[in-house]
Amino acid sequence: MRTVLRIFLAASVLMFAAVAWSGDFKKGWDAYSAGDYATALSEWQELADSGDANASYGMGLMYGNGFGVDMLDDQAIKYYTAAAEQGHADAQFNLAVMIQNGWGVPQSDEKANEWYLLAANQGVTAAQIALGRYYAMDFLDSYDPVEAYMWFSLAEDAGDIDAASKREFVATRMTAEQVAAGDGRVEAWKAGH
Repeated sequence: MRTVLRIFLAASVLMFAAVAWSGDFKKGWDAYSAGDYATALSEWQELADSGDANASYGMGLMYGNGFGVDMLDDQAIKYYTAAAEQGHADAQFNLAVMIQNGWGVPQSDEKANEWYLLAANQGVTAAQIALGRYYAMDFLDSYDPVEAYMWFSLAEDAGDIDAASKREFVATRMTAEQVAAGDGRVEAWKAGH
């Protein structure tokens, strides 16, 4: 019994010590927001390297923008991917932007849209706009005005000030049946999210 108690106490001390020694995401975020990138880096590096999604996103921001570190697309991709694969919506969006532009990876609208879709389904308005624009391009094989209408409508509902005009423009190229289908998709999306 005493051996079990000792093991439990030793494990508890190690666990609390690890928490005390590791970084603090909020402290890093506050520092990042204030332009103190050295502190943000010191708070996030260990957390990110141990798999923390928020810290990985923060590290992606730093490397993607060159804030406090050299701007290194490969490092931004590494950290955004780590966070995105854990479901971090903003990391998914930023990763999609990098892929769409070919920053640090081969350019791919298809791969970018996979990440945009994940972020859009979590309510990232900019991702909804990106998908709306993609499906609204009538010169692409992926042209789908009903899908574009849906994403622009959702972005408008989320408060994007330009989404209504984008949705209205797409609607001018749609039949009444397509508009009804788009409205139906909006309602179905809202019901599922």
